[in-house]
Amino acid sequence: MRVLPNERVPRSEPGTSLPDSTAELPPIIRRTELVAFALVALLLICVFAVLYVAKGFFLPVVAAFVIGTMLSPAAGFLEQHRIPRSVSAVLIVSGVGAGATFIVGLISSPLMEWSTRLPELGSLLRDKLHVFDRPLALWQQVQIMLGGSDPITTFHLPKFDWVQPTIEFLSPTFTEFLLFFVTLILFIASWRDLRRALVLAFGDRASRLRTLRILNEIEDHLGGYLLTVTTINLAVGLATGIICAVAGMPNPAALGALAVILNYFPIIGPIAMFIILTAVGIMAFSTLGAGLIAPLAFAGLTFLEGHFVTPAIIGRRLELNALAVFIALAFWTWLWGPMGGFLASPLLIVALVLKEHLLPENSPQLPPD
Repeated sequence: MRVLPNERVPRSEPGTSLPDSTAELPPIIRRTELVAFALVALLLICVFAVLYVAKGFFLPVVAAFVIGTMLSPAAGFLEQHRIPRSVSAVLIVSGVGAGATFIVGLISSPLMEWSTRLPELGSLLRDKLHVFDRPLALWQQVQIMLGGSDPITTFHLPKFDWVQPTIEFLSPTFTEFLLFFVTLILFIASWRDLRRALVLAFGDRASRLRTLRILNEIEDHLGGYLLTVTTINLAVGLATGIICAVAGMPNPAALGALAVILNYFPIIGPIAMFIILTAVGIMAFSTLGAGLIAPLAFAGLTFLEGHFVTPAIIGRRLELNALAVFIALAFWTWLWGPMGGFLASPLLIVALVLKEHLLPENSPQLPPD
């Protein structure tokens, strides 16, 4: 070893080891890792772009796959009672379609009646909201004090030209409906063969076992999720109908059925239902206090359901983060509309199951406090 001038070499005692000359460096992102991350990001962007452009094909097919996986345990149950799988698929899809048609029928008649009276109801709602004249006047004075221009002088309701575009947005085409139902029946009827083909597609035994565990867990979680959420939503709808009937709201059965449907959309559905109940209550009653009885009771009901009932039941099977649920709901609703919002939570469950099996957590755990 070469010693520079004026440099002293530290002496070490006999029998002691020299300290390491290189300190532990922080992890550095390598160029290959950056390129791999960029390629994965580009792949995801391309995939979601294709899903958005080809929505008319992929939405019915993906919805049929997800809902078919949810309904597969019911088909297996009927198959155990000596009912052929194909017949079970037709019976299950027919029963689900009849239930959905019944709920939509409860809503459609009052909805069409109210849609024809929108201008009249808008004027009535404007007259009922005169209690907000003083807060609006106060806000106008604040704007003037802050130097704002064109202050708000009157309260204007939005125009009602959104009804037709909204119906067109919410209503899928006949081709999408046909593709969905045919794919759903065929998927349920052939799900057992598809499972076997997916498992046997891998050569080694470990990969086959892992694929079988993934498929079993996805089917178990999605089937339990559909059964649990449907039971909870029916109970919420029944309680909402009773609340509306006791409060004297018009069309309590339709409002209860609407609560059932909207409660399939986490976070956003209960908020939309509360707004609808508030608007209906304000227009149906002469006083603001009487009109807010049903919305406030519904808010208390959804608070109990969202903070105690659903976490206690679903949380035992699969823990879902509220932020992840909201982001998934916003993303899939933007990508595929209302049906995408319905599929947001099931797709999040599938992603969590895949992540748990394909990317297991091997990092050390933090010590307890």
